[in-house]
Order: sequence, then structure tokens, then C-alpha cells
Amino acid sequence: MSKIPADKQSTALGGVRNIIERRVNLFGVSEPTVQTSQFQGKDRVIVDLPGVSDTQQAVSLIGQTAQLQFVEVKEIPATKTASASATLVPTNLTGADLQSAAVKFDSQTGKPIVSLQFTNDGGKKFEDITGRNIGKQLPIVLDNQVVSAPVVQQQITGGSAQITGSFTIDQAKQLAIQLNAGALPVPVSLIQQTSVGASLGALSIKQSILAGIVGAIMVLLFMIANYGGLGVIADIGLFIFAVITIALYKLIPVTVTLPGIAGFMLSVGMALDGNILIFERFKEERLIREYHQALEVSFGRAWNSIRDAYAATLITCFVLANPLDWTFLNSSGPIRGFAITLALGIFISLFTGIFVSRNLLRVFVKEGGKKK
Repeated sequence: MSKIPADKQSTALGGVRNIIERRVNLFGVSEPTVQTSQFQGKDRVIVDLPGVSDTQQAVSLIGQTAQLQFVEVKEIPATKTASASATLVPTNLTGADLQSAAVKFDSQTGKPIVSLQFTNDGGKKFEDITGRNIGKQLPIVLDNQVVSAPVVQQQITGGSAQITGSFTIDQAKQLAIQLNAGALPVPVSLIQQTSVGASLGALSIKQSILAGIVGAIMVLLFMIANYGGLGVIADIGLFIFAVITIALYKLIPVTVTLPGIAGFMLSVGMALDGNILIFERFKEERLIREYHQALEVSFGRAWNSIRDAYAATLITCFVLANPLDWTFLNSSGPIRGFAITLALGIFISLFTGIFVSRNLLRVFVKEGGKKK
């Protein structure tokens, strides 16, 4: 932080943290914990990465200074063999030429804007670039990701510029933080790395597996004891649900820690809740209808309750996962991991409940008469 003014050091450290978290948690399913620490004049970013085996790859990914670059959009004309397209061409204007980015408000509209201040050399480069890109987009790329693509309205002189648009205050703040993270000369160096083996939690893992097996057996037996043949069908659907979920965890891949396991177990409970709602409705409908007709009516009338419960849970998952990175909501990796595994389980349970269990019941439930 030696080259950073004292009033900007906290912003710079927060920007570095955000950049590192995006690097290690691109899809939101690796459940990292990224924290900042400032103690006795030392600034640290502490990164916990569960499930990572190649520590050197992780270190090389994290230990880079954020790279900010302004790029031009070059049109490629159509040919006989290819249609027209566009490509991004880097310019000589980089984060080293950007002095600062700050949130301000438009004096005419009152809307938030992001104000850019360039160095003397950067201002001259920006003037040349905007002069030849009037009416075109000028994308701003951070770590090979486009964070903004403003349209150049006119040639900009004087070394300062404004990015306007339909920003909320939080969106403008986030963009300013991203730009400052690439503009401020904050080198990242490795101070310490530690690998914690799974042997430290071996006993907890064994106890968790045993508890999961016992709980699953009790649930399966309860469904059979309470619903008979219907319960057997529900248990088969639950088994298929578990197989599909575990397969997706391997394909995505999802790092399963305790919050992820909690999300999975809660989705298992909700998958059974859907079957219980249908079966309880079926008990009432078969008193006055033929067996198969009662089954179809039960699925239809229980759907409203299942839909509302799942919709409420998915809204909660959206808030906890915070995919839009709203600053007033949670952004920690473990909580996001819980939300994403729960949401994934909800979608899979919808599939197994509506398609798998329903079709199995249609095939295996025998015809019966009306119940008196």
C-alpha cells in the first residue's frame, strides 16, 4: 500500500478482495471465504478454498494484480464465407493511466454517475481514443471481463470523463470499486499458505455419514409404513432425486461443505413434502372417485400448495445467493453455497416429483373401485 494515499487504502483493499473472490468463485458454487485484515499497519486478504488440491494453481490465480484495460470495438466486414462480426482490440490506455473513479450525481437529472479522472498521459491517450470512436462503445475490461461498455458521445478532453446510464447507487458504487481495483497499483504477494487435511475432520465426517444414513432409513420406512405402496413409489423417486443431484454436483462441479450438505438435506425434505401433500389429498379424493382419477385430481389440486412453497424457497435462495452482488445483501461464499445447492435441489425435486413419481404411480397403481 506504499503507493496508495491513506484515504484510499481501505477502498483499494476492498477492491482487491472483490477481484480475488470473483476469480476463485466464478460460478458461486466453490464456497470460498475471502476476508480482509488490517492490523498493525499490515494489510492482508485471507482466502479459504475448500476442496482445492492444486495449491500452486490457486496461488497463481489469486496472486495477480488486477488488470484494467480500455478496448476498442473493431467491425469485421462480411465476406462470402462469413457474416459481419466484431472483435475487441486492446488500446494503450490501462489502469495505470486511471487516477481514480468515484460516484457522483448528475447535476441535471440527479442520477448517480461514475466520474473518471485520468493522469496527464492517460488524458491524452483517452482524448485520442474517444476521438476515433465517437458513436461507438468503448468497453472497459477488468481481468478479461467487460465491466462496462459506455458509448462515446463526443471527443473527451481535459483528462476527466463520466459514465452515465440507468445506474442505481449500489451499481455505481460497485463499478467504481471495480475500476479503482484495476487502477490502483496494489501488488499482491503470497505471505503464507496452509493445506488442512481432511483427517482433522475424519470423526465428524463418519458421524455425519452415519447420521445421514440413519435419518434416510427412518424417512424411507416412515413413508412405507404410512402410505404403503405409494410410499414405496415415493422412496424410488427420492432415490432417483439423490442420484441426479450427486451427478450434477460432480459435473458442475459443486464443492460440498457443511452449508452445501445442509442445502441438500433441506431439498430432500422438500421433495418428500411434495409427495406427502399429494398422498394426503389422494386419501380424500379416492373416497369419491375411481383410483386413477383420484390420483390425477390429487396431483392437480396439490400443485398449488407445492408451487407456492417452492416459489417462496427459491426467492429465499435468490436473496441468499445474491447473484447481482447487491452491497446491502450477503456475499459470503458458504451462504451462497447453501443457497445454490438448495435451489438446485428444488429444481430436481420438481422434476422427480412431477415426472418420475407421477409416471411411476400411473404405471404401478392398480385399478380400484370407488371407496365408500
